[in-house]
Amino acid sequence: METQPNNLNTLKILFIVKAVLNLLAALFFAGYGFFVNMILTDVAHGPHDTPFDVTTFVGVISGVGFASFLILAILTFLAGKYLGETRNHTFILVVSILNFFTGILGILLGIFTLIEINKPHVKPMFETK
Repeated sequence: METQPNNLNTLKILFIVKAVLNLLAALFFAGYGFFVNMILTDVAHGPHDTPFDVTTFVGVISGVGFASFLILAILTFLAGKYLGETRNHTFILVVSILNFFTGILGILLGIFTLIEINKPHVKPMFETK
């Protein structure tokens, strides 16, 4: 029986690249929160007319962005690892769908991953492990 070609190794590399980009996005949120809070703290010595503390608001938004991108980066690294090992089909499906929310690169990666791992000759590779 002839083995049909698949793109799982290419997708594995693309998932690792996407995970690194997610880590960079998490670092952006951390840096943004740190530097904006530092600047706002220096400016905040004047009279206040704001109904809430802006530094707290920026800190919360930055913290949520950092945590969500860090979690997504870890999940994407795991999905790339599982693609190389051809196991956890459902986990890869879920992470591919979660990557839809990260912009055009995540949308393209998710679509091509969903197409590739649902091909009739690729799906049985996941079921044997």
